[in-house]
Amino acid sequence: QVQLVESGGGLVQAGGSLRLSCAASGRTFSSYVMGWFRQAPGKEREFVGAVSRSSDSTYYADAVKGRFTISRDNAKNLVYLQMNSLKPEDTAVYYCAASSGWLITFTRGEVDYWGQGTQVTVSS
Repeated sequence: QVQLVESGGGLVQAGGSLRLSCAASGRTFSSYVMGWFRQAPGKEREFVGAVSRSSDSTYYADAVKGRFTISRDNAKNLVYLQMNSLKPEDTAVYYCAASSGWLITFTRGEVDYWGQGTQVTVSS
């Protein structure tokens, strides 16, 4: 069992930056692909980014590529999402997720654990 707790959300102006953190419980953190999804009001949950178990690979949705960076610290059981050049369309609840599968399956939402989510609001 893995529990995920997100933090770092908030209100920011367009063009600003935020860093989300996700703390994971358990001793098997390094055995999971980790990443982030988001869900805007009235829309389906969508993939944002993911990082492989050893951090040698990352994958991003086209909408955030070049602006967002995902990273992890296996010693601290933490995963981060650095969000720069934020736009109003980035407004959503952001969810941390963990998968025992692969990066490609993670992007399709095939995950084992979800966090509760943290709200990110970008004002214009």
